[in-house]
Amino acid sequence: MTSTRLEPGTAAPDFTLLNQDGETVKLSDFRGQKVVLYFYPAAMTPGCTTEACDFRDSLASLQGAGYAVVGISRDEPAKLKKFAERDGLTFPLLSDPDAEVHRAYATWGEKMNYGKVIEGVIRSTFVIDEAGTITLPKYNVKATGHVARLRRELGLD
Repeated sequence: MTSTRLEPGTAAPDFTLLNQDGETVKLSDFRGQKVVLYFYPAAMTPGCTTEACDFRDSLASLQGAGYAVVGISRDEPAKLKKFAERDGLTFPLLSDPDAEVHRAYATWGEKMNYGKVIEGVIRSTFVIDEAGTITLPKYNVKATGHVARLRRELGLD
């Protein structure tokens, strides 16, 4: 069962999760800056690596425009640390093993995978403003080309 999708103008659900270094990170830690929060299925898989590396390669311009980038998956912190080290990812990767935060953002639910309906992570990205309000929810994004499209929508290209 998929939760109701979040709309622009909705308060972003707050959360407290562990990052790749085992440190506690809260969404509220980012108040006062804009956040690109993205949900991806699994660290170190081809599509998720492509997406993470695209965010890595765009990080300087996103940060220059006032955006923090934060990734969330169901992977444990130890796997996230390996992912970050392997691919030079310098932004927070957060662990949501029970998919509680995924459900709060409606990024966990039924999806098509190779012609079958399965339950899993719906690759999605949310742009959140300085006050913690969602300004741009993007559901069912494709890993390849997503960051470039997002940059255009944010007026960075």
